[in-house]
Amino acid sequence: MEREDILRLTAVELGKKIAAGETTSVEATRAYLDQIGAREREIHAYITVDTEGALRQAEEADRKIAAGQLTGPLAGVPVAIKDNMCIEGQLTTCASRILGNFKPTYTATAVQAMKDAGVVILGKTNMDEFAMGSTTETSYFGATKNPRDLTRVPGGSSGGSAAAVAADECAAALGSDTGGSIRQPAGFCGVAGIKPTYGRVSRYGLIAYGSSLDQIGPLAKDVTDCATILEIISTLDEKDSTSARLPEGSEEAATDFTSALVDDVKGMKIGVPRDYFLEGIDPEVKEKVLAAAEKFRELGAEVEEFDLGMVEYAIPAYYIIACAEASSNLERFDGVKYGYRTESYTDLHNMYKKTRSEGFGAEVKRRIMLGSFVLSSGYYDAYYVKALRVKALIKQAFDKAFEKYDVILGPVAPTTALPIGESLSDPIKMYLGDIYTVSVNLAGLPGISIPCGCDKDGLPVGLQLLGQTFAEKKIIRAAYTYEKNSMSS
Repeated sequence: MEREDILRLTAVELGKKIAAGETTSVEATRAYLDQIGAREREIHAYITVDTEGALRQAEEADRKIAAGQLTGPLAGVPVAIKDNMCIEGQLTTCASRILGNFKPTYTATAVQAMKDAGVVILGKTNMDEFAMGSTTETSYFGATKNPRDLTRVPGGSSGGSAAAVAADECAAALGSDTGGSIRQPAGFCGVAGIKPTYGRVSRYGLIAYGSSLDQIGPLAKDVTDCATILEIISTLDEKDSTSARLPEGSEEAATDFTSALVDDVKGMKIGVPRDYFLEGIDPEVKEKVLAAAEKFRELGAEVEEFDLGMVEYAIPAYYIIACAEASSNLERFDGVKYGYRTESYTDLHNMYKKTRSEGFGAEVKRRIMLGSFVLSSGYYDAYYVKALRVKALIKQAFDKAFEKYDVILGPVAPTTALPIGESLSDPIKMYLGDIYTVSVNLAGLPGISIPCGCDKDGLPVGLQLLGQTFAEKKIIRAAYTYEKNSMSS
C-alpha cells in the first residue's frame, strides 16, 4: 500500500488490512516513521522516537500474525505513548528536566496490555511538564504545535498524543486525563478521546500528578478506535490499589466496549446543563455544541436543558486537590535515587534545594507551592478539607442528574485552540479553560470528546459527552451515533 493510503486509515481499519495481508506491520510502521520525519520538525509531538525498536516490534508482530499467534484488532498497528507512562528501559521524562535521564525498570500495566495486543510503539509523546498545563507549552523539551494551525496550541497536557494522531504521526495514542488532559487536546486537534471512569484502567506505571484524579485513556481518529483501545487496556490490576473491583458479571464490569458501537440513540435521554452556556463561552463554540444537541434530538434522543449546579466551584476545588496531591507526589524527585541531580552543592539539603530549583519548571513549582500551602498547618481545614467537601457535592449533583439522564452533553472547552504563548502569560486564564472538564475527574466519571464542526478560522470545536460511573458504553453509543450521522469536518 502507498504511504498516504496507510496514513488515511483508522487504527482498526489498518489492523484489518494487516490481518488480511494487504499490507504488513513493517510497511505501516515505516509509513508512520516517514511521516514523523516529514512533519515532526514543525509539530514536535514526540519527545522520543524509537525508530529501531519500532521496526523490531513490527517484524515480530508480522511473524506472530503469520503464525496465528496475534489475532487482535490492533495487531501490528503503530501507536504512541504519552511520556508519563513507564516503559522498561525506555526514556520516560514527564517532559521535565528532573527526569531527563530516567529509564524505568518496569512497564505500565496499560502499556503492557497494548504490547500484549501486538501494537507497535513508535515512541513517547510530548506533554506539559508532569501533566501540569492545558497547552503542552510547559514541556522542558519545547512546545508542541497544533497540526490544524501551527500558530495555535494543541491543548494539554496530552497535547503531544493528540497532535501526533491529528498529524498522522501515529494511528492512535495513549494519554492521561487529570482534569481534562485527554478530552481538551482531542477537542483542540479535532480527534476523538475517552477519559474512562476512575479505576477502570490501571494507574500502575503512570507517573502520578493527582492520584485521586489521574486516568489513562485513548486518543484516536474516531470513536471505534477509542472503544477498541479502551477494551484492550481496561483490566483489574492487583498492582494498583485504585483499580476498580466490580461485581463479576455485572453490566459495570463488562469491558466489551466495541459492542456499544451501535448507530441508534432513539429513546436515550440527554441532559444539557444550562450552567455550561453562560458567560465566558465563545459564541461559535456555543452554537456548534447546541447544534449537536439538536442533531441528537433529530436522531430520536430526548434532549432537554437542566440546571447542574456547583459548576462555579469546580475549578477552585480541583486546583486545591490536584496541587495538594502533586506536592506530595513530586517530593520523591530530590536527586537521590533517580533523575537529575545538581552538579555543585554543599550539603544534603542544599542538594535537594538546588536539584529541585534547577529540575522543575515554573508551572510545576507554582503548583507544588500552592499544594504545600493548602496542606500546611492552619490552612488544611480552610482549603483542603473544604475542597474535599465540594468534591463530594459535585458528585452528588451528577448523581442526581444521572437519575434522569443517560448522557450529559456540553462543550469540551469555552474556546477553540488558543494562540501559542497566550496562556503562559496568564496562568489563571489557562486554569479557567478547564471549567467544563475538571468536575468529571472530581466525580470520577467517564467522558468522551469528539469533533462537532469548526469555527470561522477552521479550528475544531470539541463536543463532550459524559456518563455515570462505569457507563462508558452509553457515551460510546451516543458518540458513535453522532459521528456516523454528522458531516462535521
